[in-house]
Amino acid sequence: MLKRINHIAIAVPDVQIAAATYREMLDAKVSAPQALPEHGVTVVFVELPNSKVELLEPLGADSPLVKFLARYPTGGMHHICYEVDDLLAARDRLVAGGARVLGGDEPQIGAHGKPVLFLHPKDFFGTLIELEESSRRSGAAV
Repeated sequence: MLKRINHIAIAVPDVQIAAATYREMLDAKVSAPQALPEHGVTVVFVELPNSKVELLEPLGADSPLVKFLARYPTGGMHHICYEVDDLLAARDRLVAGGARVLGGDEPQIGAHGKPVLFLHPKDFFGTLIELEESSRRSGAAV
């Protein structure tokens, strides 16, 4: 089911400062910030040859990151994103096995323009898991 790691997400209080730190201290290639109001975050991607690091800043008081940063004010690892070939088949298999999908069972479009789902961290050893469909099949419904 799992393919490659798409990205590791780090919640940060200020995405501009975090991006500058990665760019200046680690000589990393960093994308421009992208606001995703439907997810309540602003994202920046640190591009690596084999994956990405996603820096996440809350976008508004209702952001799901607000509680996380209240617990970890300087930031920290938020989730890991794995690619899967067929997101709906993966969801059905996981739910049948007892896993819980957060925010309802229907995929949303993520930062890469592809369908994503989040899995409850209590079902995966305290780690929030994001699944992203690795390629859109023609006619695939979201």
